[in-house]
Amino acid sequence: MSVTGGAPQMRRWNEQRWLLDNIIQAVGADWDAPRLPHLNAALGPESTADINGIRQCIKKFADIEGAFVAVARRREARAKASEEAGEFVTARENYYMASNYWGSAQWPIDESSEQNHFYNGRKRECFEKYAKFADHHIEAAWIPFQGKKLPGWFHLPANYTGGRIPAVVFIPGMDGYKERSVPLYGDPWLNRGIAVLVVEGPGQYETPLLGIHVSMPAWSAAGPAIMEWLLQRSEIDPQRIGITGRSFGSLFSTIAIANEPRFRACAVTAVCLEPGCHTIFEEASPTFKKRFMWMSGYTDEDAFNEFAKSLTWEGYAEKIKQPFLTLTGESDELSPLVYTEQFAKTLPGPKRLVIYQDSRHTVSGVPSVNLGPTPNVLISEWMAARLGGKPFPNERWFVNASGQVDKTPL
Repeated sequence: MSVTGGAPQMRRWNEQRWLLDNIIQAVGADWDAPRLPHLNAALGPESTADINGIRQCIKKFADIEGAFVAVARRREARAKASEEAGEFVTARENYYMASNYWGSAQWPIDESSEQNHFYNGRKRECFEKYAKFADHHIEAAWIPFQGKKLPGWFHLPANYTGGRIPAVVFIPGMDGYKERSVPLYGDPWLNRGIAVLVVEGPGQYETPLLGIHVSMPAWSAAGPAIMEWLLQRSEIDPQRIGITGRSFGSLFSTIAIANEPRFRACAVTAVCLEPGCHTIFEEASPTFKKRFMWMSGYTDEDAFNEFAKSLTWEGYAEKIKQPFLTLTGESDELSPLVYTEQFAKTLPGPKRLVIYQDSRHTVSGVPSVNLGPTPNVLISEWMAARLGGKPFPNERWFVNASGQVDKTPL
């Protein structure tokens, strides 16, 4: 049943909400994923006090929205005051933080409500102000798509002075969004001279508000649409465009590249590659399934359960001839390793599978006390090499807790 108003109706959510609130009370705001640490990493050390305050305010699910709204208003006011005072570095930092707090306030809202639209508007306006004062070129991207438009942000490296450079398309996860996907400072792609187009494809964050929902046919069409937009950019080398996805973005980017051979490579991490997604929808926090129902345009759970069977890389991975990198945690609690290994074996082109010992879905990598390859560095270096045309062997890497890498043929 398509959403015509109201939130998705889900049995576990309706019947076990008290359990979720008890878990949040006991564990904290990051009960289902390290959302606040990821946000802190994108916003930088200036946001640490904000994040700690938000964490203290969230004692139940209903607290999430208000906790972020309060900090968003404060940071937006600080940004405006700094702009008026001519303190443009402080202004850009606060506009970026405000934008992300408004975006985070959207996360617990799984319907096209007036409040969701309002927060989305504040998020976009603050990010546009940030872009005005940013240390590199940023512009809004609206990608024509089936009579509508997919939203994105296009970033050029700070040292860009002209000519054609490589680009990577970044596809966020279920809970990720485009404004957070390129951090305030120190982006690993931009630092390597690679332009970044962050896109919210069908069903992601802003797109349900625009009437665009998740489906495999929609994502099959999204790949060519995104590529056509990039090919119109004079800054981009058409022979050096890659795509990368995180979490559910791993599935979405897989479908996109399977239907767009002009992408030169794909790299995915924190994967969601279980066909049908039973584990994340039925065994994990009910927020995941409820969120995805909203993303795909369903209010009826039985109808969604039937739809979920279509969420698979099967029939798509077999078509991918381009180089492919997959990073995953050995103990991924949302997408069991067995399915990721099946996926990697199915890919017919050049490929590498990297498994981090004991790591869970977020693929945090090995402990900082060792010199093992961390995911962010590994994925950006790998993509830079592929867009540079360098070959590599098909291998399965197992990164153990000491940072040592065991390499075997794949």
